[in-house]
Amino acid sequence: MTVLDKMTALDAPSAPAAEPAGPPPVRVKTFGLEGRSTAPISLVTAAVLLGLWWLAADLRLVSSLFLPHPAEVFHQFLVVARDGYAGAPLADHIGASLFRIGLAAALAIVTGIPLGLLMGLNRWAKGILDTPIEFYWPLPPLSYLPLMIIWLGIGETSKVTLLFLAMFAPICLAAQAGVRSLPVERTQAARALGATRVQLFRHIVLPSALPEILTGIRIALGVGWGTLVAAELIASTRGIGFLIMSAAQFLATDVVFVGIAIISVCAFAFAYAVRLAERVLVPWRGKG
Repeated sequence: MTVLDKMTALDAPSAPAAEPAGPPPVRVKTFGLEGRSTAPISLVTAAVLLGLWWLAADLRLVSSLFLPHPAEVFHQFLVVARDGYAGAPLADHIGASLFRIGLAAALAIVTGIPLGLLMGLNRWAKGILDTPIEFYWPLPPLSYLPLMIIWLGIGETSKVTLLFLAMFAPICLAAQAGVRSLPVERTQAARALGATRVQLFRHIVLPSALPEILTGIRIALGVGWGTLVAAELIASTRGIGFLIMSAAQFLATDVVFVGIAIISVCAFAFAYAVRLAERVLVPWRGKG
């Protein structure tokens, strides 16, 4: 019998023992949340917010300079999609932003997950890496944006680096937290059954930390999209952030809303992709 077979047998439920007489066991209330989708509630909430926006614009409660009508925003989206903006098609603006976010996210995942796992497993790694991460992580990206320009210039490197730094810390800290939350009893049981270090990491540590890692990726992507406008302040001629800032200079509020809507849709698509990955990689999450 292999080590994995022994561990599976250890986790398998044994025959139920006779319950002692006494009061019935207390069941934890889950408030009926398990197995129920929140999508209908979210759709209704979005419809209500859109209706309030439409009503406020129709009643002229706010000047159109500050709050354009939803129909005007949609019309402006069609105009920008047809004619482009600032000398570039809308597809080029979206593609430039997706390239920057995608490259920075890939670099943050490739470096953040291994370093976070190492920090959770090794106190020397935690002691060395924890200080610089905790030092820069609370800083807003705009505070070290000038340093990116001075050190790396105004090309794509400074933009991608700024996004990378914004997304690296949440992923790294989430991976570390996932390892730290691993019950000691599980690792001790695996060692007692003769598991090697590789088997212990592959079958115990990594699956236990994976839910936290995926949550960290979702948070990091949200932070990355929030930092996009700051990153594209660096001498950009393409990108959704550039589109928003350029439109704001000319008080084109409807174009600003178009850019915000595009960022929201892209961010939602990225977050939904991570949720799908959670269903595939950690199907047991939320069912314990």
